[in-house]
Amino acid sequence: MPDPRKRGALLGAVFLMATSAIGPGFVTQTAVFTSALGFDFAFAILLSILVDVAVQANVWRVLGVARQRGPELATSLVPGLGTALTLLVAAGGFVFNVGNIAGCGLGLEVLGVNAALGAALSAVVSLVLLGVPAAGTWTDRFVKVLGLLMLVLTAAVMLRASPDYAAAARGAVLPQRIELLPVLTLIGGTVGGYITFAGVHRLIDAGIGGAEDVGPLTRAAVLGILVTGAMRVLLFLAVLGVLGQGGLLDPGNPMASAFRLGAGEWGYRFFGIVLWAAAITSVVGCSYTTLSFLRSLHSAVGRNARSVLAAFILGSLVVYLFVGRPVRLLVLAGALNGSSCRRRWVSSWSPRAARSSWARTSIPSCWSWPAGSRGS
Repeated sequence: MPDPRKRGALLGAVFLMATSAIGPGFVTQTAVFTSALGFDFAFAILLSILVDVAVQANVWRVLGVARQRGPELATSLVPGLGTALTLLVAAGGFVFNVGNIAGCGLGLEVLGVNAALGAALSAVVSLVLLGVPAAGTWTDRFVKVLGLLMLVLTAAVMLRASPDYAAAARGAVLPQRIELLPVLTLIGGTVGGYITFAGVHRLIDAGIGGAEDVGPLTRAAVLGILVTGAMRVLLFLAVLGVLGQGGLLDPGNPMASAFRLGAGEWGYRFFGIVLWAAAITSVVGCSYTTLSFLRSLHSAVGRNARSVLAAFILGSLVVYLFVGRPVRLLVLAGALNGSSCRRRWVSSWSPRAARSSWARTSIPSCWSWPAGSRGS
């Protein structure tokens, strides 16, 4: 039988990667694209999952078999490349973390907690989790529990919204319209930046790797994408059900309005929980992976890992508290993922090509967020 600790580490890596991808921007962009493309968005989801599986399985197998983290392998190929990669990941990760901290505040604000206080509490929770002894084990448990919670709550809203499953399935294989930009956006948001490294670095830290582990590495890589894809599909179907019933989403806060229209006030509370869970697990995943990159710069980083983590997370919190405007911070974080959505894509969309009333939905930006948020 497989070693229970090894199995736990593999599953933890799956959810660390998946929950790193499922952040605030992930939630928002799904609602926006569903509003604009309707059933045809199912094709973009399916195609992006196939590409994500190929990319992530390749990355995890190469790094895992070599037992080297991303910057280490890069340096072995081209001297100095690992340092450049680390600096890019750290800089982008910091901006992402500011956006994720902002998402924590916005999620808890839905539940009645002041956004700034909610962000600060979430930063402390992340610090404690990553700083305790056996942090890897506790992180695995944390992301698994919150990852499953997001799936269950979103599934509940989706079932209440009663989408047209048959039409969604047809859209996945026989779309009336194919748009490339949504596919690229989904791919960038799932395996772009630090995200695809999160899980495999966790496995290397847990001592899993080498040619003998190529099978488990491949299966974990594929499962991580499937968990991410499952969350995307549930969000897509929840929004689809609301729109199919004639509901009109708030362009400034599309997913929150979808949860509220689909399941009433308790659905709106579920949205707050889902958003907070998505944001704080992304904080944990981003911080953990960034630290794993920074260790390659100097041995002092490893010796002072807790201080580096504190500087990274608290620095993100300070920027959020002083700059404010969580909406714009989330927009910037999404843009840095290498696949932002442009107004001209939305403006080029033809209402005549859409099949239902939500074709009239006007979305000013693929990275829209609550226009009425107190922090915006």
